[in-house]
Amino acid sequence: MSRIKLENILFKPPRIIWHLVFWIVFISFFALVYGSFEEDYGRQYLILLTDAVLQIPAVYFTLYYLMPKFLFKERYIEFAIYLILLILLFSVLLWFNYVLVQDPIFWPDNGYEPHFLNFGKMLKNTTKIYPVLVLAIVIKWFKYWYREQKSNQLLVEEKLKAELNFLKAQVHPHFLFNTLNNLYALTLKKSKDAPEVVLKLSDLLNYMLYECTADTVLIEKEVKLLKDYISLEKIRYGDRLNISFNILGNAGGMRVAPLMLLPFVENSFKHGVSEEMDEAWVSIDLELKEEKLTLKVENSKSKHEERDDQFNYKQGIGLKNVRRRLELLYLEKHTLEMHDSLDSFLIILTLEL
Repeated sequence: MSRIKLENILFKPPRIIWHLVFWIVFISFFALVYGSFEEDYGRQYLILLTDAVLQIPAVYFTLYYLMPKFLFKERYIEFAIYLILLILLFSVLLWFNYVLVQDPIFWPDNGYEPHFLNFGKMLKNTTKIYPVLVLAIVIKWFKYWYREQKSNQLLVEEKLKAELNFLKAQVHPHFLFNTLNNLYALTLKKSKDAPEVVLKLSDLLNYMLYECTADTVLIEKEVKLLKDYISLEKIRYGDRLNISFNILGNAGGMRVAPLMLLPFVENSFKHGVSEEMDEAWVSIDLELKEEKLTLKVENSKSKHEERDDQFNYKQGIGLKNVRRRLELLYLEKHTLEMHDSLDSFLIILTLEL
């Protein structure tokens, strides 16, 4: 016998084993209780075994027919009615069992001949059937509830995973669209920087397609991504763009969800550096300290911009996606502040890593 099969038998026994354990424990418990009255444990054990001949079909009819058909489908009234009828039926059968089997075998000389149709005794025998039925129903219901909870949890996790993959996938075309626009503008101007843009874009796409598949990446890689993106924007805007990128602290192996920082930087260039402005500026500060990341991105705004454009700072596709990703990945472990003034727009992101 292989080791795996042996482990399955020892740690994952077949269902029938658990059922046998249940009945052995149930019968043994009541045999000890009733047997203690007259110190007659052996006879009580045999009596309970004869009761179990009728209890077992009642229990399994309830577990595998009544519960799936009525209780699990939330047909509670019907389940209660059928359960009461079942208890009454098997109480009658248990009384017949006492009259025909138990009394002649276990009390042959007691001088008492029970009446076959004793309705009081029949009702009293409900105490022999409903305790085991209730116990079995509770165990089955708990098992069913646990499986439903586990199944629902798996469904939620799969849904969140699918949503995260969708949001992360949206970052790729959104970023690519903006970068291709930049490249198109350079080619129209016949700029000598166009080949360098193509090379850097190739590196960026390689990172996004092949290194962003993991749940988290090293912060150093995200920083390199930001630097490459900033280099592309510097080529595009030239001297009229003043940009500063400061990093405080040491990443020290810290990890973050991929493409979590880029949308904020990208947003600052998309909305903050317009063609109409003679000079524009972007300030980026990244602080890494004690498993905590703080990103501050501030950009200039034209004094002549419309309110709709200012509104787009907060409602762009990139920011909407990253907000949702933050809610899914860093719930109660992040803060996101947005400060919109007349001449600048500031985003402050804090993550607990």
